[in-house]
Amino acid sequence: MASKVLIVDDEPNIVLSLEFIMNQRGYETRVARDGEEALAEVERFRPDLVLLDVMLPRRDGFDVCQSLRAEGWSELKILMLTARGRDVEIEKGLALGADGYVTKPFATGELVKRVAEMLEDVG
Repeated sequence: MASKVLIVDDEPNIVLSLEFIMNQRGYETRVARDGEEALAEVERFRPDLVLLDVMLPRRDGFDVCQSLRAEGWSELKILMLTARGRDVEIEKGLALGADGYVTKPFATGELVKRVAEMLEDVG
C-alpha cells in the first residue's frame, strides 16, 4: 500500500511541483491550502506524512503542528517546509513536534530523500 502524503501550502506553483514529485515517487497525495483545511484533511485522509508550510492563511503551520500533536497524532510524520529558515524558527517547529524542517527553496532530490527516510519508519 502506498504511503499517504498531505501537502499543505498556499502557493500554487509549490503545490503543483510537490504533488508531481510525490506522485512520481508512488505516494498517494492530497492538498490543503490553509491551516484549517489541513486539520480537517488529516482527519479525512489519515496521511503518513504532512509536508507543512509555516506561512498559511487562517492558521499558520506552527499552530497546525502543535494542534496535531495535542490531538494525539503522535505517529504522523510532520516535515515543515518553509522559507522561514532562521534558527529560532527551526527550533520552534521542532519544539512544537515537527519531525524535520526543510527551507525553501529546496533541492528536489534532498526533499525526496528526507520524505523517503521519514516514511521508512512508518511502513
